[in-house]
Amino acid sequence: MRLLVVSAGLLLGFAAAQGTGNHPEWPRWCGKAYQPTYPSFDPGGQTVEPPTLPGGPVLDVRFKPRYSIYLESDERAEFVVDAATSEWHGQPWPGLGTPDEAPPVHFTINLVSDDDVLVSGRVAVGSTANVFAFDLARLAPRLEPYAVVLFGATESGGPNVTASSELVVLPEKATGSVARLDNLRGGLLFRSAVTGGRFEPFLPYGFYASCDGFLCDEDSVRKIGAYRDLGLNSMVSLTTVFDSRAAYEYMDQLDLRFMYDLRGYYKNLTAVRQQVAAIKDFDAIYSYWGSDEPDGNQDPFNLLGEARDAIRGIDPYHPVSVTLNCQDYYFEEYSAGADFIMEDVYPIAINSTFSKWGTPCNATYGDCGCDNCRGNVQDVARRLDDLARYERWLGLWPKTKAHNPQSFHGEDYWFRDPTPAEEVAMNALAFHHGARAIASWVWPTSDALARIHGEFAKVVATAPVRDFILGGQAQRVERVEAGGLDVVDAAYWTSGKQVLLSVVNGGYEPVGGEVEIPLPESIVVGTKDAVVWGNGTWTIGHRQIRLGGVAAMSTNIVILGVTMD
Repeated sequence: MRLLVVSAGLLLGFAAAQGTGNHPEWPRWCGKAYQPTYPSFDPGGQTVEPPTLPGGPVLDVRFKPRYSIYLESDERAEFVVDAATSEWHGQPWPGLGTPDEAPPVHFTINLVSDDDVLVSGRVAVGSTANVFAFDLARLAPRLEPYAVVLFGATESGGPNVTASSELVVLPEKATGSVARLDNLRGGLLFRSAVTGGRFEPFLPYGFYASCDGFLCDEDSVRKIGAYRDLGLNSMVSLTTVFDSRAAYEYMDQLDLRFMYDLRGYYKNLTAVRQQVAAIKDFDAIYSYWGSDEPDGNQDPFNLLGEARDAIRGIDPYHPVSVTLNCQDYYFEEYSAGADFIMEDVYPIAINSTFSKWGTPCNATYGDCGCDNCRGNVQDVARRLDDLARYERWLGLWPKTKAHNPQSFHGEDYWFRDPTPAEEVAMNALAFHHGARAIASWVWPTSDALARIHGEFAKVVATAPVRDFILGGQAQRVERVEAGGLDVVDAAYWTSGKQVLLSVVNGGYEPVGGEVEIPLPESIVVGTKDAVVWGNGTWTIGHRQIRLGGVAAMSTNIVILGVTMD
């Protein structure tokens, strides 16, 4: 993270870069020179929209196992099948000019090894998130993934479409926790002795937790307990199990779940294996932090993938994350080695146009602490939208995303802490735009930010809100009427007969009058079941919700009872 690596990462880190981007011999951040002794130049590494395929849209059939891993004890598994139309990726299919009239895709999903059919079915052209269950009994658990292939065609037999994926079915784990990613909704599921050996939805909400002043202190047990008592349910622990075993054992006792920090070791696979072997069977571990800002540091592309493979060789039961700092610098290469992606957009109280180094900040020059940011809470939403857009352009299945909020100031980049209202707004915006976890930099933080994070965590990281965010069908509200303001952002999640609706005013002025939030024709609102955050006034209409009393920089969240037409 920048607060700790800025001096080493910016002044010395360029020496470790091996040919990523242009001018690797110069000190750079996100591929850009930042000192006035070096000129502006194209950093390279941009993800660009691919050319449109000739002949109109094509059929982009993709599929994934519902979960990143299955266990020997799982009786059933699922595949998620998408049959979207695309301008960039896919294969020809009849009738795509009017997708509603195009013939459905009849398909089978087979094992590559022996052509055994696991699933057969059909999906409508233009549909996504189609789920098909199958019996796992025929598949022996093993560490090696099963290669699987989808064969599709029209009912009459042509044309043909194919797609490939991998299915992981692991031997049962007798000790410690297991965590897996949901490839349908994007969240995490966690299993341990505390959960009774059953997977449960898990929305991590906590901080990167420092060694100094916290985990490595003599009274770390007391401090860890106070941290948990705030309502925080997780941390990224910035100390090793060799130095702080008592702290980790206490986190096990509390069921305070942690992501284990390997960022300082991921270039040394021997050290990675030693760390993983020592921590893998703890009850509270949910993932590994594989690398911190390899894009900012212009690290060689292969390092994270090699570290992930070393981790999986010892512990395939927990996913590996990467923190990406840059807005657009070799996204595909730096995200490829991770199971899920964290972004660390720190936009509050920066000078977004001119840096402490004496250079301007733009797409080809300078470092202002938040890459290509504008210096407002909307930078969080924009960054998550960027990552999702890159995945679409590259034809990638979307990976789970996490947001790393700014909970600090200093280093002559950030001139004050975010306010509690800004903090909540950024985190709510992150959920609106696809994040499924929160890990704030850095603990210890101010008392005010500690309290507000704990209060918000108690709401969003527990049922019922957690279950909407992780299990519901998410949708942005594209047109919010807010008196002409363009800083009001809304999203909703549907689950059964309820809708979770969240509205963020990301501006520094209150909204005059009411905010009008239209809902789709298919959702008929009947009741206001619970106000879970904020002081606004909700008025419930048939298919339109109005929110009054919208303060400056405010977040309002409500659960509504609905019927679905």
